[in-house]
Amino acid sequence: MNVLASGWSRSPWWCRLILLDRPNAFGLFFAVKGSVLPRIASSIAVCTGLAILVTLTHGLLFSWKVTLTPVPFSLMGLALAIFLGFRNSTAYDRFWEARKLWGELIHQSRNLARQQAWVKIDSPEQAQESRLVLFRTVAFAHSLRCQLRGLDVKDDLTKWIGTEEQAQITARVSPGNELLTRNTQVFSRWVREERLPFPLAAEMDKVLAALAGVQAGCERIASTPIPFAYTLLLHRTAYMYCLLLPFGLVDVTGLMTPVVVAIVSYTFFGLDALGDEIEQPFGVRPHHLPLDAMCRVIEIDLLRASGEKALPELLKPVDGIIR
Repeated sequence: MNVLASGWSRSPWWCRLILLDRPNAFGLFFAVKGSVLPRIASSIAVCTGLAILVTLTHGLLFSWKVTLTPVPFSLMGLALAIFLGFRNSTAYDRFWEARKLWGELIHQSRNLARQQAWVKIDSPEQAQESRLVLFRTVAFAHSLRCQLRGLDVKDDLTKWIGTEEQAQITARVSPGNELLTRNTQVFSRWVREERLPFPLAAEMDKVLAALAGVQAGCERIASTPIPFAYTLLLHRTAYMYCLLLPFGLVDVTGLMTPVVVAIVSYTFFGLDALGDEIEQPFGVRPHHLPLDAMCRVIEIDLLRASGEKALPELLKPVDGIIR
């Protein structure tokens, strides 16, 4: 099977992670790329526009003076900030756990490639079978990537394991688990044929078990989001707070009311949007995990272990974005 001749998988351009050098203090203040500002700009504009209107009318609503003091906003703002911080911390824990799982996937794939060196090979057919074990491991990584992102995995599997096996694999409920099962069956046969010592076969099976654990962990994160009612409460509270804030500030801050409202809106809406973005780390937004790049690392390592000379290059950031 000539994997290199078939070309390399290309996911949509928006499957990416933003990697930018930290600008200086002035540049950091005006940086837009990598910011959630474009996503929340309309919400900030609405709140700031309302603040301008309230400032011009001095808080009058149909000839009725809306009387609010800063005190309730101080209490509500403190509680809202605590809950937003807690939610963002929870979302980042999910993001970091997902990154550790994919790091474990790379680690265990390298372990399997290294352990393959102990397999006794006496013919070209046996060498091809040994390569196929590694190619199935690469296919497993692509299968998991496509599963988590809701993409069609058939093309990626065909490139690594061929059309016939691809059809058999994709007919299963869990293609990734089927790929690991087939490798287990190969190890068992190698033991019976005395091509692989049983203690080493047991260690290699532990690697497959670790890969299965990675898949289960990723599935748990992808299928168990933060409870929607909790997210909805924070969304509504943030909007109510920012929309009512001008009425509580206009008698205190005067013409500076729109400026203060814009800053507070940016903070609360930004934290809310950032939590939304990293809650599901396998998605396709700018700050999600670069699964394409991590799959490429696995491809390179396992192709080198299989004896390939022409290796693909690592995916590099383009304009600060890596897929």
